[in-house]
Amino acid sequence: MKITLPLIGIMLVLLIAGCGGGKPADKEETVKEEPENPDLVTLEPEKTHHVKVGEPTLINIADKLQAPSQVEVDEHRLVRVGANVTGRIIDVYAMLGDNVEAGAELARISSPELTQAQLAYLRAFSLETLAEKAAERARHLLAADVISVAEMQRRESELQVSQAELGAAADQLRLLGMGSRAINKLGKEGTIMPSVAIKTSKPGTVIERNVAIGQVVQPSDLLFQVADLSSVWVVGDVPEQIARDVQVGQHVEIHVPALGNISFDGLIIFVADTVNPLTRTVMVRTVVENPRRKLKPAMLASMHILDNPVESLVVPETAVVRENNQDYVFLAQGDNRFLRVPVELGAEVGDMRPVLKGLSIDQTIVVDGAFHLENERKLAELE
Repeated sequence: MKITLPLIGIMLVLLIAGCGGGKPADKEETVKEEPENPDLVTLEPEKTHHVKVGEPTLINIADKLQAPSQVEVDEHRLVRVGANVTGRIIDVYAMLGDNVEAGAELARISSPELTQAQLAYLRAFSLETLAEKAAERARHLLAADVISVAEMQRRESELQVSQAELGAAADQLRLLGMGSRAINKLGKEGTIMPSVAIKTSKPGTVIERNVAIGQVVQPSDLLFQVADLSSVWVVGDVPEQIARDVQVGQHVEIHVPALGNISFDGLIIFVADTVNPLTRTVMVRTVVENPRRKLKPAMLASMHILDNPVESLVVPETAVVRENNQDYVFLAQGDNRFLRVPVELGAEVGDMRPVLKGLSIDQTIVVDGAFHLENERKLAELE
């Protein structure tokens, strides 16, 4: 007993001491650190030279805008030429690049349909001639009291019907491409024309040819395109935040990279009433004089809209990072800390992005080096 009692006492003391020392440890484990903001970046002092801070600026973005554009044919000066009748091409006169006058023959077509229409016209012409002679004879007989008034009226009615049929036959020939002079000649001489010319109704340059000798064509086929290129359209896409102030009658300056430093003056003649939902732009059409034919259809160009002061808050492209289809900028928080915030921006204008929502002019942001900060933020997430 003398040996066991001291041992038991020592064990009790150690057990009590062990239990008492464990309570502070449990208390320390229950204290948890608050999670850090994943959009907050703290930059080490030696890395601050990678970023530059500043404020958004208010500028006239129209001065910066170079809207992407393209030269197009003025559709008021364009004619698409096809055949008026189904048939076979027997001759082609026009080549690409030829300058032609209104009424010029571009090709010639032979068609059974044309032959049948001429035969129908000759029959109608013959019947009209007979009816006219019969009516004239009836007038003389009525004057001699040989026939009745009713008979006279019947023959005049037949004359009117034959005249209407002749007119309809002539209209059919015109639809098939025959001119009035050729139709009159057909009636006088009775000689059927085996072919008819395919003509252009407007002067200009042949810019497209899709026909060859021996080819069978239909009225729906496009054979030629003739355009007057002394005046062309330049069509551009303007960001919607600028388009609201663009008006018909404003002047524009057109630059064509393929022509070097030459610029052209244009006039806005049309502003679309709808916005392209994919590009958030509005189509603007201008007319540009082109007397020397330097501007050619399909040339790429840029459009600078003049006399259009549109002020907007903008940030540099270098201030923007994008993730999951969302634009962000970094707000300076002091002590080398930067907070990433979402913003809504417009289409790029020069090297600037117009601010639509999420930023004010008095806030300090990273204007250069946002990409470097975004990399630092992602590295911190991985740690």
